[in-house]
Formats: sequence, structure tokens, C-alpha cells
Amino acid sequence: MTGGPSVPEPYEIGASKRRVIGIDLGDRRIGVSVSDSLRVLASPHSVIVRSGELSADHRAIAAVVSEFDAGLVVVGLPLSLSGDKGPAARAAVDEAAVLRGVLDVPLLLHDERLTTVEAERRRHLPADLVRARGRERGRPRARQGRSKLGGAGHVGIDALAATILLQSWLDQKRGES
Repeated sequence: MTGGPSVPEPYEIGASKRRVIGIDLGDRRIGVSVSDSLRVLASPHSVIVRSGELSADHRAIAAVVSEFDAGLVVVGLPLSLSGDKGPAARAAVDEAAVLRGVLDVPLLLHDERLTTVEAERRRHLPADLVRARGRERGRPRARQGRSKLGGAGHVGIDALAATILLQSWLDQKRGES
């Protein structure tokens, strides 16, 4: 035997039945989504309101990772439409680097261009149409009452953006296999 064991790609780590957490880092709120154990569907989980203390925000993310025994975290990278890293993308890269030190699982950055725009568009569609479109595309219905931003039935825009981000990553990985 030559050399050490091969190092798997981050998306392969814990791929057997371990969920993936999607994170949309915002200035005031952090959207959180979670995949199913088969890594096929993403669903909104919650919105973490920024506390003003980065370490507290990261502990809240780590608690979600632990709650679901997730094997991977996917953080949105807000590239410009041209694909360049502007101030928001650089801030996400910097925060992801700090978050990597807090988490016990791998963390990936994934292009999140237009996820918030898409989330806003979906949020304003009639509920029946969103459910019908979700079934057509194999996407889950939003869970009720999980957001800290609204009442029953309200899914925070940040959690919805995190769900779109995570679903994009899941679809991309499924297409690569």
C-alpha cells in the first residue's frame, strides 16, 4: 500500500444518510435550511436573528448542525452577477472561515446568486401555486411556524433563501453523480 488513504471530497463526507445544513448569512438574520437524510430535498428550518456577537450566532448554527447530526454545511456565497467577489462575498468567505473553526463538520461555499430574489418571488406567489410548483419540481412544501420572524405559516425570507441555496447544491451534486 502506498501513501495514506485518499481524502474524500467534502460533499462525500458523511454522505450516507447524514443531512446537509444550508446557511444564508445576512447582516441582520441568518437563514437556515436542512436536507432530508437522502440529500434529495431541502426544507426551511429557521431564521437566526443576529445577536451582535458573532460567536453566539455561530453557536446557534452549530446547535442546528448537532440537532440534525448533519454531515456538511453549505454556506451561500453572494457573488455578483458577473461572478466576481464583491464586499458581500468577501464578508461571507471571511465569516465562513471563522465558522469552520466552530463546526465539527466540513463547510462549503456555494454560489447563491439570485436566491433571495427567487425566495422573494416565491413568497409572493399564492400558496396553492407554490405548493403545486414545489410538487412539480420535487421540492418540499415549506414547514409551518418554524421562523422566528412571523406567525404560524410564515416562512422567513431568509430561511426560504437558504432552502433555495441548499436545493441548488443538492441538485448540482445529484447531477454530477
